[in-house]
Amino acid sequence: MSAPLVEVRDLSKTFDVSAPWLNRVVERKPRQFVHAVDGVSFAIERGRTLALVGESGCGKSTVARLLVGLYEPTRGEVRFDGRPTREVLASREGRALRRRMQMIFQDPYASLNPRWKVEDIIAEPLREHGLLKDATARRQRVGELLQSVGLSPADAGKYPHQFSGGQRQRISIARALATQPEFLVCDEPTSALDVSVQAQVLNLMKDLQRERQLTYLFISHNLAVVHHVADEVGVMYLGRLVELAPKRELFARPQHPYTRMLLDAIPDIRMTGRARTPVQGEVPNPLDPPGGCAFHPRCPHANGRCARERPPLQALRGVQVACHAVEEGRI
Repeated sequence: MSAPLVEVRDLSKTFDVSAPWLNRVVERKPRQFVHAVDGVSFAIERGRTLALVGESGCGKSTVARLLVGLYEPTRGEVRFDGRPTREVLASREGRALRRRMQMIFQDPYASLNPRWKVEDIIAEPLREHGLLKDATARRQRVGELLQSVGLSPADAGKYPHQFSGGQRQRISIARALATQPEFLVCDEPTSALDVSVQAQVLNLMKDLQRERQLTYLFISHNLAVVHHVADEVGVMYLGRLVELAPKRELFARPQHPYTRMLLDAIPDIRMTGRARTPVQGEVPNPLDPPGGCAFHPRCPHANGRCARERPPLQALRGVQVACHAVEEGRI
């Protein structure tokens, strides 16, 4: 078995969300911290797709930004091709590493400069990394990239406002592909698009993955999208991974109660009559998370141990699960 291209070990990120110093002194309030990501570990093999799913605020997008170096981790490390990214990005080899990993952002309306033409937007990585210094060669390369995502080379002379949402996301994908990366971090790339356009963009991304042997980290809260694109699925809750499993295994036999709750929230078109657990409660306040297992206030299988001890992510029933109830066979 080959070594993974991307490996994440005990990754954590804490944000200081305290009020200004003077307010804290006057109101006698302590400093406050949010543990946005708390001890996450996973690996992605070359040419594969790992999807991270979970409710809003669970830390998915923070993991994405940690992987590409937009945030520095509070604890843990990210390794790319066997080397720690933090060290490499701080060295002379940092630019070469950035060429090998790129990111596609969630909002195609906010991630493109409205004052730039499409040619300038897609050519920016080529100029920044000094890949093509000749203007004619850059223009030709931009035309090739636009064709690779289903647009016309003539679109290079237009502005972002002249395109639909799906076309703008194609432009974002073309920009991400400009440096010929090996690894793409996709932060909910279709959530701002209509369902029919989502399918087109997802199919495009799968085609590009096959053609270029790309490796994806795919962030989403839409399980239907995840089922279409992922090879493995990691389920996050309040900054932690609660289940990590191959896609087929997770959708056929979910282990963690939270994963079951997410899958039960999907409408049952076939009307199978299977017993379903309704979604209960709300995500706790991340400034004051519950002790023990963070999910225990919403879990129908919780007991005293769940309220006291935080379950580690461990191999159970052939998948990685963090749940006392699964470990003890209560589910």
